[in-house]
Amino acid sequence: MDTMVLNPIPFQLEVNDLLEKLHLKEGSTLLNDLKRLIDEAQKLGRPKAIYKAAFIDSKGDDFVMVEGIEFKSRVLRVNLDQTYRIFPFAVTCGTELEDWSDKISDVLQHYLAESIKESVLRIANDFLKKHLVEYYELGKVSRMSPGSLEDWPIEEQRPLFSLLGKTKDLIGVYLTESLMMVPIKSISGIWFPAETSFVSCQLCPRDLCPGRKAPYHKDLYDRKYRLK
Repeated sequence: MDTMVLNPIPFQLEVNDLLEKLHLKEGSTLLNDLKRLIDEAQKLGRPKAIYKAAFIDSKGDDFVMVEGIEFKSRVLRVNLDQTYRIFPFAVTCGTELEDWSDKISDVLQHYLAESIKESVLRIANDFLKKHLVEYYELGKVSRMSPGSLEDWPIEEQRPLFSLLGKTKDLIGVYLTESLMMVPIKSISGIWFPAETSFVSCQLCPRDLCPGRKAPYHKDLYDRKYRLK
């Protein structure tokens, strides 16, 4: 299937949500700056996403072949055991907000702008997920991203972006030599149908992670994913 682009993705920033995210109180001296930056971001922002419905060619013990491209991961392989269609994607806050924040020299205001971009990215990612679920009638879905687990390292960005095609031309997202995405506030990975919810955090033992979305289950890998 051809690559699909969502551009722009609608978003609405809420002051109270960002106050909570930043741990700021209503009377904070930064409130006026935050409101002004939110207003600017709301006018300038054009978050985007690219994805495709891709079919799995074959599966091995610790890899899957998708349209002739190999993804090597035992966890991904097991998670895709019951499906042959996946949705590789990249979603971004957009180059417009990246350029906007780069021009902010004040340290505190730049920090606020980065938090605003994170919120825009979260909204855009939620929009993409909702779009996929509704358009393709998927039911429950889960997501995996390269670099989120030792089992699926950051190097897997290369085959993912190869599968997606001209991401820079279509939504402005590209990989650096160190395999980081530009704009930085971008997410890539694979959405897939899953009756049992999966979050990479369940397999990650890292303590005090600010982005943790689920508790670590130390026996889960041995029980479900380890190759017998």
